Amino acid sequence: MNEIWANLLNTVGMAWWVEIVTETPRCTYYFGPFASSQEAKTAQGGYIEDLEQENAQGIKVVVKRCKPSNLTIFDEVADIAPRGIAPVFSGQM
Repeated sequence: MNEIWANLLNTVGMAWWVEIVTETPRCTYYFGPFASSQEAKTAQGGYIEDLEQENAQGIKVVVKRCKPSNLTIFDEVADIAPRGIAPVFSGQM
């Protein structure tokens, strides 16, 4: 029943999600949906443990209300530039 409620909340953008950002690999992961922030906080330890077993580094966790369109976001620019800094290409097109 709780899963049905969480899915309904997610439909209207009011569900809680665990957002985990890792520095290595440079990814953002979303786990959920959850009906309450407490449920999400209770579950976050398992997700962190799984990522640590996969040797993820620089793990940052936020529990928040959102409606992610992608559950895993890989930072494709990560291999050539620090996060938040886009590469600059010279020349004209």
